[in-house]
Amino acid sequence: MDTVVSSLPNDIEALKALLLVANSQAEAVTRQADAAIQRAAEAEAKLANAQAQATATEALIAHFKLQIAKLRREQYGPSAERTRRLLDQMELQLEDLEADATEGDLTAAETTEKASTVAAFARKRPAKKPFPDHLQRERVVIPAPCSCPACGGERLSKLGEDVTETLDVIPRSWKVIQTVREKFSCRDCEKITQPPAPFHVVPRGRAGPSFLAMLLFEKYGQHQPLNRQAERFAREGVPLSTSTLADQVGAAAFALMPLYRLIEAHVLAAQRLHGDDTTVPVMAKGKTDTARLWVYVRDDRPFAGDDPPAALFHYSRDRRGEHPRAHLASWSGLLQADAYGGYNELYAADRQPAPVVEAGCFAHARRKFFELADVASAARKKSRGERSGQIYPIALEAVQRLDALFEIERAISGKSPSERLAVRQDLSAPLMAELHNWLTTQLAKLSRNHDLAKAINYMLRRWDSFTRFLDDGRVCMTNNAAERALRCVPLGRKAWLFCGSDRGGQRAAVLYTLIQSARFNDIDPQAWLADVLARIADHPAQRLHELLPWHWKKTAQHEMAA
Repeated sequence: MDTVVSSLPNDIEALKALLLVANSQAEAVTRQADAAIQRAAEAEAKLANAQAQATATEALIAHFKLQIAKLRREQYGPSAERTRRLLDQMELQLEDLEADATEGDLTAAETTEKASTVAAFARKRPAKKPFPDHLQRERVVIPAPCSCPACGGERLSKLGEDVTETLDVIPRSWKVIQTVREKFSCRDCEKITQPPAPFHVVPRGRAGPSFLAMLLFEKYGQHQPLNRQAERFAREGVPLSTSTLADQVGAAAFALMPLYRLIEAHVLAAQRLHGDDTTVPVMAKGKTDTARLWVYVRDDRPFAGDDPPAALFHYSRDRRGEHPRAHLASWSGLLQADAYGGYNELYAADRQPAPVVEAGCFAHARRKFFELADVASAARKKSRGERSGQIYPIALEAVQRLDALFEIERAISGKSPSERLAVRQDLSAPLMAELHNWLTTQLAKLSRNHDLAKAINYMLRRWDSFTRFLDDGRVCMTNNAAERALRCVPLGRKAWLFCGSDRGGQRAAVLYTLIQSARFNDIDPQAWLADVLARIADHPAQRLHELLPWHWKKTAQHEMAA
């Protein structure tokens, strides 16, 4: 068996010296490891800061791009539905980028705690606005110490307080209202008396006005179909079938029909209307048909009118011209609309009770030129390797000439008709004369079937309607009021896809009329509908106009002031 010989010295002093050397070497290794860990932490912190700064910069760039896009849209007049969709996409992109930037800030702050030499990246944030005064405040007071944490003394004196406000929400709560109706018997005549049952919009129904208003607004204002609402109600512990909810919607629409008729009369009493229509799919046998929702908007705010704005919707199974003729059978005045041929009989000189006067929409005219001069779109297609249309300098100049007219209109928006007319005669009339001469000259250089010739003829053939705004200060240059009112329909189509029947389309027209008219008057449609449904049964018929959105708003303001 071999004997193992130790390499360590036997001298104690030598062993101590060797141990000191080993300790110093271990300390050096530890210091090197700590330094490496610190350098790694600093590198990680710098990387986190750089990533946070990059995400913050990207969010800021997206924010500026969105602002520029909105300003361009305002500066160069109305744009197509495609541009609105682009703005919506930019809004969604900005939401994600803002969330990424905030997450990057928190990651950088957590990482820099490990690195003492690296300061956390601080993103510039906009100043926080105070919460509205009307929100309920719940005061939570943190108990004060009974003694001084520093010296233990008990002679504490309050100097003031700091209040931190945190926004929170109370989950939706449901309740069942039990209305007790006591019965009494007369000892003299033996007759039994009892108070009448409370009013329900649905006969023998059990839905309260606030619930009905929420149901209607979610379906027609927030575009949530009844089946999705039923699923959410079930998750909250209130199982209700879709058919039950549909019964409530149908009965509520029937109860609100008198208000629809009053709004219809108010809209058709205007001397100037905006008209437009859009598609709405409707169920048919084994397929869907393309029906139409029409809107007529009364909005006198551009020329400082006193009458409240309102929107009137109608439904039809097709787009035949007989529908707008029926909608406006008893009306005559100024109609601002696109060049749809179905309106032509309204403009006939022998129409009864009087011919409708056509006012052209410069937004439609500009759009035809803009599509031929869309440099940005052509560049995007070229970068993707797609075939892009030709960019025409004539179209670009036409857009610039029309934008000069829009610039004048923005300066006189909200002024009286006489002020608007004076400015138009002074500034816009010369531009329109130059535009007519220029368009006529350019048309002579183009072939008949050229796209530019079609865009030019769209204006020249309707030149009287396009110059109408030069003779009447009430006329607007665009039909944007009607297009804004119709915007709820394309948004809804993405959620509910189609109407179930023609009656469903007619019901949608009634509810869109009520909700959009409320929005035009800057009131909460759901609060208004809840109050109207609670009062309409007992409200005198001759005073039903008091429940219209603009009258209801004044009453609510007086009650708030009181």
